[in-house]
Amino acid sequence: MAAIRKTLAPRPGSELKAWRAKQAQELLRLGIRPDGSTRIVTREDGSSPKPKGITEAVSDFMKPRGSAVRLHGLRHSHASHLLAENVHPKIMQERLGHHSISVTMDIYSHLMPNMQAEAAAKLDAVLTAAKKPA
Repeated sequence: MAAIRKTLAPRPGSELKAWRAKQAQELLRLGIRPDGSTRIVTREDGSSPKPKGITEAVSDFMKPRGSAVRLHGLRHSHASHLLAENVHPKIMQERLGHHSISVTMDIYSHLMPNMQAEAAAKLDAVLTAAKKPA
C-alpha cells in the first residue's frame, strides 16, 4: 500500500516546475524572455504585482469557499510547521526573508515551549551514557 501511495504522490517541486513552464510560454508569447529573476507570481505582462494585490487575491479566492484564511496567516502556519518538524531556524529565516535569525526567533520562539525540556532530556541522556562503565 505504501508503494502505491508513493507512486501516486507528486514529486516535490513538480507543480512549481509545471507552473514555471506554463509561465515561460505565456511570457514568450508576450515577447518577454523569462530569466532567473522572473518571479513566480506576476501580472499578465510579467511585472511584479503589488504585495497588497496578492493579499487581496488570496482573500478573494478564499472568501467564496467559506474560509477566513489570510495570506499572512499561511506564512505563520508555514513557519509553525517548520518549527514542529525541527527545521533549523536559519533555514526558516531564509525562507521567510527575515534579515536576521534573531528576527525569526523573536517572532516564533513562543511556539517552542517544549524545547527546554527536550534539551534537558538530551543532556541527561548524554550524561547518563557517560557515567556508564565502558
